[in-house]
Amino acid sequence: MEWKLIYAEMTRTDEDGFVGKVQFEVPGHKKPYEIALQSKKGKDWAYGLFFLNEAGPEEEIEQVEEELEEDDELYEALIEAARSTYAAEG
Repeated sequence: MEWKLIYAEMTRTDEDGFVGKVQFEVPGHKKPYEIALQSKKGKDWAYGLFFLNEAGPEEEIEQVEEELEEDDELYEALIEAARSTYAAEG
């Protein structure tokens, strides 16, 4: 799945570990997305996928969710987009 980065960030606290977000667009989809990422040690990541500003078509977010579950490269690329902003800060 193709996607275009809008914005990414990552922070780290002792309590929450690494917390990041990536805002992105998918060509042909009506609304942009945001994925929220969290990992205590930066290895196993949990995420939540949302429409960025306002709700869009349910079938489109379900398609992106399915891609995230099946395409490790997409998931890792989104994590890396956020992680690269932390490395730049650190």
